[in-house]
Amino acid sequence: MTKIFTEFSTGAQMTLGDLQLLKEFVPNKKIGLYTFVWATRSPIVLKADGVPVTLAPNQIMALTPIQRVALISGEAGRVYQFNREFYCIKDHDKEVSCVGLLFFGNEHIPIISVDAEEQKKFELMHQVFIEELETEDTIQAEMLRMMMARFIIKITRIFKTSHELDQNTARKNDLYRSFNLLVEEHFREEHSVAFYAEKLFKSAKTLSNSFADFGKSPLQVIHERITLEAKRLLQYSDKSAKEIAYELGFDDASHLSRLFKKQTGVSPSSFKKGVIDNKKAAMLV
Repeated sequence: MTKIFTEFSTGAQMTLGDLQLLKEFVPNKKIGLYTFVWATRSPIVLKADGVPVTLAPNQIMALTPIQRVALISGEAGRVYQFNREFYCIKDHDKEVSCVGLLFFGNEHIPIISVDAEEQKKFELMHQVFIEELETEDTIQAEMLRMMMARFIIKITRIFKTSHELDQNTARKNDLYRSFNLLVEEHFREEHSVAFYAEKLFKSAKTLSNSFADFGKSPLQVIHERITLEAKRLLQYSDKSAKEIAYELGFDDASHLSRLFKKQTGVSPSSFKKGVIDNKKAAMLV
């Protein structure tokens, strides 16, 4: 069983399925999506970045888009996946954001154990997810994002409680997360790699070399974050492309337009028109 939500105006996608989704992962290729793997009635054995991992029943593992995953064995499980456009386009508290405790926030892959009392709540949430994925209306996207935020908040709370004695270690930033967090703080006014490299006490060249294993350069991360925010503002505000450009630190709106089109294939104005047209079409259904 696989349920897929797509929002063509933003490129947002969320998928809920069983272990068949894991079988579709290419072992030596990054999964490219934020992913939760949930063992239900029996253990799941897999490799994450080449390291064997066994999930006991009622354990949930959080994975980032840059990781490589291969299923070794398992019969019962659930997989939730989403891209940046689905969840990260909205504002969230840092602990439950796309660079929060579960994503890029730990030296080791987070594995969360769900006790008997919480299992009932998670099972209910799963059923609501299915209902919402089957309900196609104008507020489906917002409902699914709210559900995912709730899911992530509950897992984060359990994770924080179970790692209470080692919270400082759990919150230590690795280089990638540190960079992402700095970008989150400064992307509206700082667009150069040199600025972030200085903040991390590294040269721009050293920082770029360190990013080789992540499959994208520091500049790509900056540009993707700017584009993501531009999408959010184009979709959820009445601001013009020019106003958005100034808000994102561009003196000339054409500079943002070129960056946006390079990242998405369309201009900000075309993207905005597509959002409006899709909303109108949804209201007529």
